[in-house]
Amino acid sequence: MRMEDEDYNYTYEEFEPDIFEEPRAPEGGVIRIFLVVVYSIICLLGILGNGLVIFIATYKMKKTVNTIWFVNLAIADFLFNIFLPIHITYAAMDYHWVFGTIMCKISNFLLIHNMYTSVFLLTVISIDRCISVLLPVWSQNHRSTRLAYMACVVIWVLAFFLSSPSLVFRDTALVHGKISCFNNFNLSVASSSPWPALPHLDSVMFHRHMVVTITRFLCGFLVPLLIITACYFTIVCKLQRNRLAKTKKPFKIIVTIIITFFLCWCPYQTLQLLELHHTSLPGFIFSLGLPLATAIAIANSCLNPILYVFMGQDFKKFKIAFFSRLVNALSEDTGHSPYPSHRSFTKMSSINERSFTNEKETNML
Repeated sequence: MRMEDEDYNYTYEEFEPDIFEEPRAPEGGVIRIFLVVVYSIICLLGILGNGLVIFIATYKMKKTVNTIWFVNLAIADFLFNIFLPIHITYAAMDYHWVFGTIMCKISNFLLIHNMYTSVFLLTVISIDRCISVLLPVWSQNHRSTRLAYMACVVIWVLAFFLSSPSLVFRDTALVHGKISCFNNFNLSVASSSPWPALPHLDSVMFHRHMVVTITRFLCGFLVPLLIITACYFTIVCKLQRNRLAKTKKPFKIIVTIIITFFLCWCPYQTLQLLELHHTSLPGFIFSLGLPLATAIAIANSCLNPILYVFMGQDFKKFKIAFFSRLVNALSEDTGHSPYPSHRSFTKMSSINERSFTNEKETNML
């Protein structure tokens, strides 16, 4: 028997400290209150912000490749935020799950699906940006909303399949008088029964857990990060070689969104990998660290609309209308390089854009 098989022996008193699980440290009550407050703020900002982005980009703006990317990012975040009150209730009720096994599966599925959809969209956007800089003529002739819609369909379907383990392994169990929602990688055991201490079952549980965790890390974090880094390294080299300084500014919003995404998800992904060897690490790393890392990851679902508004125009110019800043951010053509781009502004944003053209040119990154 291998050492990892001997170590990987979860019981109900020691099942994995997974997402939204109750912290077991003495400070757990404080963290629980903190998470309720944070989740509530994220939920409010996420629903309002992403809902506004979806509404404006869908009904107030011309359909462009750029707006299609932003709308799909907003939809993925919005869907997750709609279900976030369930987790707020779960934490507020001292981690007593009252919503049933099906909802336990769906809620976790939406979080992982949101992660995959967001990172795949950011990867495709980066590839789109890179192609637009390297092959501007080809991009102008072939870059179309039809291709963008097709890419989004592929992304959503792929994200669904990669998120499907949540629909399989997520489970509920009665533990110490409370129902918990957790990952049950031992499908041969009923939820109401204790984990059997059988070596072959421990091995199966460990390998299922390892496959799911490593797949999420590679497909949802490391590989997209490498592709995105390569794309923007290529873009920077191209811009510096051609001295196209004016083309740097349009990239700042999407680059900030990408950096924010990976900063938000890095702690969660790291702890998920460490959890594979949880017996060799102090328990407080997971009981305290994972709930906080999860809150940071979830916060990403409400940040994009804030970034659009704060970066769409100079935030110091308070006389610019809120809607104008948002529309301007969504309308920025982050894809084309030295060639003229076509921007689809509303009447209000067009007026504001003209009034600040000269100042924006002098402040370009």
